[in-house]
Amino acid sequence: MKDERRVKSKTSTLVKERKRVARVAKAALVNDPDSARERGDAVALAALRGTETVRKPGRRGPQKLPTKVAVTVRYSPQVLEYFKGSGDGWQTRMNDVLRAHVEEQQSQHQQDRAA
Repeated sequence: MKDERRVKSKTSTLVKERKRVARVAKAALVNDPDSARERGDAVALAALRGTETVRKPGRRGPQKLPTKVAVTVRYSPQVLEYFKGSGDGWQTRMNDVLRAHVEEQQSQHQQDRAA
């Protein structure tokens, strides 16, 4: 139990220290924001953006607008060979073909309903 309390207190102390450093950096950089960019100071840049969390290099933050959904799909070998043979960006091209087909089907469906 004692060890757990120590870990929690160290963690909260670290978080408090980061917040304090961010506040100090923000106050210091109000007059000279370019110096933080030149140094690549992550804490100072986070302070400029108004965020107190600092991402580690190579880590992505949450997407603002997730526009796609990850799925697992099985295609015939001929279809994959065709799209992969067209070079890089084959998944985007496949998505464009599927989207065009969906739009075509939707427009046909609307025309059938109108008739």
